[in-house]
Amino acid sequence: MREGDPEVSVFDRVNMVEPLLQAYPLFYQRWQALHDEGRGDEQFPIYFALSELARHLIGDLESGNTQHFDAVFDVVELWHVQGNADVKEAATVGLLEDLQNCDLHQRTKPEDFLEWLRPETRVWWGKVEAFWAKGTPIV
Repeated sequence: MREGDPEVSVFDRVNMVEPLLQAYPLFYQRWQALHDEGRGDEQFPIYFALSELARHLIGDLESGNTQHFDAVFDVVELWHVQGNADVKEAATVGLLEDLQNCDLHQRTKPEDFLEWLRPETRVWWGKVEAFWAKGTPIV
């Protein structure tokens, strides 16, 4: 890409979940159920789905089932780097914010996810932390 060229987004709300399901097939059944419940809804509630994803990942972390985390967080990084504005916001507010929600953790803590975060995702993780700690706007 040349300087001044517009940024090209690879991911939008329609295609953002496909690479996630390839990276994390354990989530497919829950995704399909959520998708079926929202069928006919033009604005499928992606935030609800990402909240469910966060709960799945926290449960996997608690059980030590983390072998797919590298692939999952590779996808989250792609969302942050190659997603359109809606995808980037959903990845941050819909997923990272829930991963940091201490109320969702029983035997783990949000910081336990740090080792899997990629560079751009880590930046947005920090912005969510600043929001929780000081009320600093995420955007």
